[in-house]
Amino acid sequence: MAWNTVWRKWLPMAAAGGSVLALAAYAAMFRGQYMLFSAVLAVLAMVPLWVRFELRQTHARELVLLAMMAAIAAVARVPFSALPSVQPTSFLIIVAGAAFGAQSGFGVGAAAALVSNFFLGQGPWTPFQMAAWGWMGMTAGWLGRRRVRVWSLVLMGGVWGLLFGWLMNVVTILSLAGGVSWEDMLLLYGASFPFDLMHALSNMFFLGVFGLPTYKTLRRFAIKYGLGARPRP
Repeated sequence: MAWNTVWRKWLPMAAAGGSVLALAAYAAMFRGQYMLFSAVLAVLAMVPLWVRFELRQTHARELVLLAMMAAIAAVARVPFSALPSVQPTSFLIIVAGAAFGAQSGFGVGAAAALVSNFFLGQGPWTPFQMAAWGWMGMTAGWLGRRRVRVWSLVLMGGVWGLLFGWLMNVVTILSLAGGVSWEDMLLLYGASFPFDLMHALSNMFFLGVFGLPTYKTLRRFAIKYGLGARPRP
């Protein structure tokens, strides 16, 4: 199998699988060591990028571009923290993943979660946010291999707005030492649904209004610096 096929298709999935294993170990053995597993996920998020950059000539400006996107996505979360579940960070991660590819999307998403929590507070939720936003960016990278349209961005934003909240509910479930019943889980997910819906609707708004112009701008940078694959028609 050609190297370009390996790093484009399998390394993002390996990073995602590694993050699942890290979360499983965190939940099972090291529930208090959330910063350790945040660091593990940060390293896993960077592995596909490191391997890809080793396979071809790399310019520092490419790394600067991705770091800048992660920083913007992280900082964008802070002013909206007073509004429940309104997350422009998700909008930026989805657009970055679609424009730059699955590897870059995973890295931007995981880094944005870790960096933003230095302002909003680290905790046991940090590794889960890194994994969820990393997966969000990675799946957006798969979307970017096709021609990106407004409706596809809006649909992804809506779906991930709900999935993000459902994944974060796992933090609450694991924090309950006595365990939870199916009834408790239904109550938990029912109580979180209005907030998850708000996240989904805000994603759809940001992506519907700003998504395609932002994607086209970032895509020009991606083509210039050789980031990601060219979308198929």
